[in-house]
Amino acid sequence: MVKTIYVVTHPEATHHVEGLVGGQFDSDLTATGQIHASRIADVLADRLDEHLPIEVVSSDLLRTRRTAGIVAGRLGVEPVLDPRWREKSYGEAGGRPQSWLDERFVPVPAVGERMRHDEGVAGAETKWDLAVRIYAATAELVASPAPQQVVVTHGMAATFLLAAWIEMPVEAAGRVAFGFSSGGITTLERDDVFHNHSVRALNEVAHLRG
Repeated sequence: MVKTIYVVTHPEATHHVEGLVGGQFDSDLTATGQIHASRIADVLADRLDEHLPIEVVSSDLLRTRRTAGIVAGRLGVEPVLDPRWREKSYGEAGGRPQSWLDERFVPVPAVGERMRHDEGVAGAETKWDLAVRIYAATAELVASPAPQQVVVTHGMAATFLLAAWIEMPVEAAGRVAFGFSSGGITTLERDDVFHNHSVRALNEVAHLRG
């Protein structure tokens, strides 16, 4: 059976409009974000087959939890919250003004170690830390027998989900970037003949302009 996974990056959150560092800071959806979450739910309801099992899994942070609740409610299922789908932690920078982080941030070097690079902020995860937990969560997602799945997560987390989906070795993921937008929908598919892992659509956002 074909497996289809819809990857949803949460729509606009309060830290976006307030200029604060997100990461694992537990910001909420804005009013616009809630409208966009409803539009995402409508898109997925049109695409998913109600006669086949549907799984909705989500980061447990408030902005993703609210998005998943709206989506899952529209689909008639209960979302499963999993902290592994959280965004990268920025440690003590989380919830502070973006300018605070910018003044202290140590950029990843052009060459050399990129995955385990220390960005100069106490308590922050490295890209390696994030990738390892996202790769583990993705492996569990792929192993599930559910033919239709929705994952509600965050931009950098979604980047490593795609890297894991195409089976890029985690050690080689130091330069990967897909540029996800808030509220985007990405469609992944595994066919039942060749078992290829396809990216059918990347970061669709037309529904946000409706």
